Amino acid sequence: MWGLLAVHLIIILLFLILGWAVRKKEGYWLISGFSSRTKEEQEELIRSGYPQKVGSLLIITALGMLILLPLMFTSFKFAMEVQFGFMIIFLMGGMIYLTKYEVPNKRKRSYIISITLFITIIGGMSALSYFSYQGYELVTKEESFEVTGMYGDEWKYEDITSIELMEKMPEVTVRINGVGLPALSKGHFKVTGYGSSLLFIQKGSSPYIFIELKDERVFINDKNPEQTRLWFEQVREQAELTQ
Repeated sequence: MWGLLAVHLIIILLFLILGWAVRKKEGYWLISGFSSRTKEEQEELIRSGYPQKVGSLLIITALGMLILLPLMFTSFKFAMEVQFGFMIIFLMGGMIYLTKYEVPNKRKRSYIISITLFITIIGGMSALSYFSYQGYELVTKEESFEVTGMYGDEWKYEDITSIELMEKMPEVTVRINGVGLPALSKGHFKVTGYGSSLLFIQKGSSPYIFIELKDERVFINDKNPEQTRLWFEQVREQAELTQ
């Protein structure tokens, strides 16, 4: 949690500094593409108030994130999603609104690009969130077992070197390539005492299955403790038969 809090604070501070520099110190070169414009276009944008409003947008976004920051200290499970969702939607929506201050001959093109970018980013994030929240299953087969869904894979029983049922999940420290949600972790993470591991974890739903393979470590559980225990027994029995 503290690492995530630090990231949020860094983003908020960065937006505040950039917004202040653009609005109060006329650091217009910090705005993407502004320096590459002709002198005439730059002067027209300044007269219309475009760069100043970009600075204000950054400052207001930072203040909004700061107001939402206390959510991280509550029991609300989706504080992170609300924080970053607000940041992206407010920033992208703001940039679409600011196209009205563009130079007239580029206003339509800028509006189309902003709308397209907004739809692409929001659509991509929505799709990622949807698939991230999709469940997974541990399926036992004759010679192998499979974990379905995003980041899932299939492994042979003969590659299992050990399997253990844990009542407590070791501390997960760093996300390498995966999805870390308030109630779910899927993908590759660093786990204290185990190094890089593949996680399919419903947080706070003990017990947890740890499977060590020849070239990989897997942690998995289900929301239902009985289902987790059933998976454990199924994989352990099949692994013992192939030893």
